[in-house]
Amino acid sequence: METRPLGETGQESSVLTFGAIALNFLEQDEADEMMQDVLDAGVNHVDVAPTYGDAELKLAPTLDDHREDIFLGCKTQERTYYGAWGELHRSLDRLGVDKIDLYQFHAVTSYDELRAITGEYSPEMAQGDHDPGALQAFVEAKEAGLIDHIGLTSHGDPALIRSAIDRMPELETVMFPYNYTLAGKEGPEYDYDAVLEKAHEEGLGTLCIKGFAKGPWPDDLPEDERPYDTWYEPFDDPADLEECLRFSLSNGMTTIPNAGDPKLVPAILEAAQNYEALDADAQDELREQGASGESPVPTTYIE
Repeated sequence: METRPLGETGQESSVLTFGAIALNFLEQDEADEMMQDVLDAGVNHVDVAPTYGDAELKLAPTLDDHREDIFLGCKTQERTYYGAWGELHRSLDRLGVDKIDLYQFHAVTSYDELRAITGEYSPEMAQGDHDPGALQAFVEAKEAGLIDHIGLTSHGDPALIRSAIDRMPELETVMFPYNYTLAGKEGPEYDYDAVLEKAHEEGLGTLCIKGFAKGPWPDDLPEDERPYDTWYEPFDDPADLEECLRFSLSNGMTTIPNAGDPKLVPAILEAAQNYEALDADAQDELREQGASGESPVPTTYIE
């Protein structure tokens, strides 16, 4: 599988990152088998989070056997100094490792969260004494050798993500939505191309979320009747999945995590192994096709 430099981290990441949330829906023996398939396909970058059920625990046996083969990304939704420290230690314990390669601020979607992370005073977030913020915890963890690199993930406003890059020079990667539906739409709320451009200017590695999103789930479809365990309705035809992957990677994303349902992983693995760039005309056709689709990303944010 093709690999690409993950910004200026020194890591060469496979063009597919394994989104380990898929392990949450499997028994341990099935999780072990899927991880072996993932590694055999050439994937070397794995992303997990404590909010992904027991995915950390189910990933641990593979990490024990193949730690040197895996660039491990993990995340926290804690925004305070002590909260971030606590969750980092919990993840290290659950994963059975002594270091996380890439630790990320997870799902940052508001300016209040950004102010809390950076330790700026915010009446809405502050309780009691001033908190130095999760960023300070990340910096100290890096100095202590518990993490190697610092990143951010967001499903939010492109302007917020660009602001986060400006405010946190410590960032080395950024994970954000990118697909041809978003790229085909007009308006600042869809302008993730501007995020991609800024990330490249700053030397950041870029990870593509919602790359396989077809749109939001229909309002009239009950959650327990959805055919896939994903937050959005995914494409599921192998040819469509391949187009999604090729579009995002052809536009300069470093790597793209798979859709979260394990049933979709084999086809996505195959598409990543067979990756070839789309030419400009094919990209334009997909943008035009996506312009009429419904965005899988919310367009209202709390500031």
